[in-house]
Parts: sequence; structure tokens; C-alpha cells
Amino acid sequence: MTSFVDFNLNKKVQEAISEMGYEEPSPIQTVCIPLIMEGKDVIGQAQTGTGKTAAFGIPLVDRSGTGRHVQAIILLPTRELAIQVAGELRRIAKFKRVRTLPIYGGQSIGHQIRALEQGVHVVIGTPGRVLDHIRRGTLKLDQVQSVVLDEADEMLDMGFIDDIESILKETPANRQTLLFSATMPTEVRRLANRYMNNPEHVQMAKNELTVPLIDQYYYKVLDRNKLESVCRIIDSEDVTLGIIFCRTKRGVDELTEALISRGYLADGLHGDLSQAQRDRVMKRFRTGDIELLVATDVAARGIDVGNVTHVVNYDMPQDTESYVHRIGRTGRAGKRGLAITLATPREFKLLKSIQRDTKAIIEPREVPSVADVAERQAELWRERLERTTIEGGLAHYRAILGKLVDEFDPIDLAAAALKLASAGELEAETTDTYSFGETGGGSGMVRFFMNIGRSARMSPGDLVRAVAEESGVPTTAIGKIDIFDKFTFIEIAEESAPFVYESLRQSRINGARVNLEPARPRSGGGGGGGGRRPY
Repeated sequence: MTSFVDFNLNKKVQEAISEMGYEEPSPIQTVCIPLIMEGKDVIGQAQTGTGKTAAFGIPLVDRSGTGRHVQAIILLPTRELAIQVAGELRRIAKFKRVRTLPIYGGQSIGHQIRALEQGVHVVIGTPGRVLDHIRRGTLKLDQVQSVVLDEADEMLDMGFIDDIESILKETPANRQTLLFSATMPTEVRRLANRYMNNPEHVQMAKNELTVPLIDQYYYKVLDRNKLESVCRIIDSEDVTLGIIFCRTKRGVDELTEALISRGYLADGLHGDLSQAQRDRVMKRFRTGDIELLVATDVAARGIDVGNVTHVVNYDMPQDTESYVHRIGRTGRAGKRGLAITLATPREFKLLKSIQRDTKAIIEPREVPSVADVAERQAELWRERLERTTIEGGLAHYRAILGKLVDEFDPIDLAAAALKLASAGELEAETTDTYSFGETGGGSGMVRFFMNIGRSARMSPGDLVRAVAEESGVPTTAIGKIDIFDKFTFIEIAEESAPFVYESLRQSRINGARVNLEPARPRSGGGGGGGGRRPY
């Protein structure tokens, strides 16, 4: 089994990868990272969701960081993709002094020019805006060591061929060129033949990305309420054997301990366990001594238990391929399985990407309330009682209850037994929710202050679309918007406010970092409060 440690990466890059929850490289990363580290040109043919961004991002960050000049440039077809790839590279470069910058149309070019003047190591951009900077003299590529053409087929479909060729001519002839494309039409092959030097061709097998016998659902949850939410979901399901996936080993340990403390039959499985420990856990899972196996992706590799009824993604998988591998643990041998995914506001975009790539219907569900769980538990206990009564073998228990039946109503005795059996299964409604206080919003609305406005080329319509897309809330949940030059006030329906708050408070819109906080009640003038304070 290949590990990221095998690539001899910079320790700070390795630390960032571990924090991101990557335990082992995906197939395309396993093949591409060593080739790119060696300086070879690479053509990577792979579908979306195989981890190709990290396949080129990890070695680029590993080799960049000295001086103030641009050392690598990544070209992509759309601004959305540029923002997504830039975010991935920022996470990889978290502990290393590598400056990355996304540049694309629709964002203030002045902001981009100032950032470039301060020194940038890796530029991620759309061809049109990159070429604009080159012509202005604000972007120099004469010391670039690596050029990445990502989603090359899409860029050519969008008519960027001339821009791409103009950009490549500004880079040194001895540069490394990396081309990634889902398909290899004639135009892409022609581009590769003309601008690449003896490239290594890496082609990933196209896996079937749908599993027809698996029902798939997702629950939108707040990060702070994930544990409570997953417990309610489990309590409302008839789980015989379930696998719960966490992103990290620490996450497995913490969730396993929390579940055990709440009375669930659970155990954990991750890469730090010895083979003997792993065998013991798996034996308990196969024999049904534990109902819930909490595991990382790597630890779950090779698990072949035919009667797994549920797979729960407690943490979102890193990509589409991981999602498909995870949920494929259920629905085996012609049996129907159920896959449940918990999506926090910040993960909602990734969920939509997985849905698009797999072409699967992942249906939304509401986290059950305490009353919902109680009703479902009563139904399950009623079914168990009925089944046990039909099976018989109750003589010993009838003898125990003999004298009690003379004193109490048999129905009351059965109800008391049921109460004892289910004691502790239902907990009080959680109070760990947001309380935004009085914000000056309309009835049933929470009013937020946001530090971006018209100067970020943002209209009210743009803002509604951006908020809905980032947080996954419906546009109907967005109310009154007061947009000024440097800031905005926006009202959100109370039930949607926590999701908007969690998803937007540390995000970017049109490249600008968003600061979102509850507004203060309007005072007297009801204006902008001086333009800087969230009144």
C-alpha cells in the first residue's frame, strides 16, 4: 500500500496533508506525484473526483516557495474551478511559505495587481484574465518552472486555444508541462504534441460510479450538532450492521468513545491499530457483537462483510471516488443498502459535486426530532415484542411474572418492562444551537452584517445566488438586502440562519474574503452605523 510518506515530501507539506485527512494517495496521485516530482511532463486522463487536483497540487507546492517570482501557473476554464483549486492549494500550503493567487474575470483587477506586486509563487487562473495581466505587464512568466492545463478539453471547447498558446509562449522552453483532461479529443492531442516534451501518459480506468441497490440520503447538519444529529439518525433507523466513516484517525477515536458512552455497541478501526487489534475488531463486527464500526477510508479497505445494512458518512469523503468506495460497503449480494451522508454548510458544494459526478439521486432528509425518534423507537420495540412472542420460549419469564400478574394489570407490566428496556435511549432535545439575539431583522428573520458590497462588483441578485450556492439554503430563505459600497446587510430566515453563518463566515465571494456576523439592532438613524460597524 502506497503512503504519502513514500514520496519524501517536505515535512510541512506532509503535515498539511495529514491535517486534511488524507491517509493514502488515490490511484492517480500514486502514479502522478512521483513523475511530477522528477520533473517529467505528464498527461493525466481521469474523470472528475479522482483526486487529480492534489495529484499536481502537492508536488507544485512541495517545490515552490523561494523568491517572490511566479514559479507555477495553473490554467482552468472557469472562475468557479479556479477558486476551488486555489482553495485546495492553500490547504496544502498551510504550513509552507507558498503564496497562491486565483485570478479570473469578474473580480477587481486592481486587487489582483496589488497581490501580484507583493509576490506570488503559484497563480491559478482563467486564460482570458491571465493573458490580460501578461499584456499589462503585471504578470511575468519568464521564471515559471511548471505549467498545468487543467480540464484541457473544456478549455478548448470554450475557445481558449489561442489564449493558451499565447500564454505558453511567455514561459521558458524548458518548463514542465502537465495536462489533465477527462477526454482526449484531437485538439487536446495536438496541443500536447506541440507543447509537451516526451510526456508520460497516465490513464485512470473509468469506474462505474453508481450502485443501483443503494438508497442514498443526506442530512444538512451544523458542525457543532453533528454528534447529536448522527445519534438521532441512528436511533430512527433499524441498523443491523453499520459502518460510520470519519476523515481522520483522531475523529474515529473521538466518535467511537462518544458513541460507546451513549450506550451504542461500537468500536473503531484505523491505521494505528496492530493487525491483532484490527482482527479482533473485525471479528466482533462480523459476529454482531458490535453494531457500529467507526473507520477511516484506509482502515475500511478490504472489509468484505455481506450484511452491512447502513453506511454513514459522518465526515464527507475527500472526493467522488472515495464516496463510491465507501457506500459500496453496503447493498452487496443483491441486498438493498442505505447510505447516509452528513453535510455541514461548508461541505454542501462538495456534496453537490459528488451528486453531479455520480449522477445519483441523493435525497435530502430532515434530522429527526426527539419526538420522531421516540415514535420510531416505539415502533421498533413493538416489532421486537411481536417477534419474540411468536418465537415462544417464554416459560421462564412467565414464572418470574407469576405473582406480579396477580397484583398488577398485565398491560401495565408490559409497559413498565418496555420503559426499562428503552431507558436512556432517548435524550432531551439539544440546546446547543445558535442564539443570534436581537439583530434588527424582520419577524422570523436574522439580520447579518457582511463586509462586502458594490465595490466587489456585487449586485443584490449576485449576492442572493452566491449565498444560496455557498450555504445550500433556498433563495426564498433570503429576505431584505441593503447593499452599500463597502458592506451589506442581509436578512435570513431563522431556520436557515445557522447554515448561512457557518458556511459564509470564512468563505470568499468573488475572491473577497467574507466577514459575516449578526447585526446589532438599528439605533435611531437606522443607517450603516458609520459604514464599518455591524449595526
